Amino acid sequence: MSAAISEVVTRALKTLPPERRGPFLRDLMATAAAGLAATEGERVASEAVYRLADAMVEHAADA
Repeated sequence: MSAAISEVVTRALKTLPPERRGPFLRDLMATAAAGLAATEGERVASEAVYRLADAMVEHAADA
């Protein structure tokens, strides 16, 4: 299922002008986190968001 989701997001990003890609991804992440909170609870959603942020910090340190 993850491959299918990444394909949808990739196609959407290709159709957007560069200045709209960041806001699109922020909206997507916020919507996904809200959906996760609604379906699996705030603790699970918070953990997922925390792990994403941690991965981003680690990636930025490598760059």
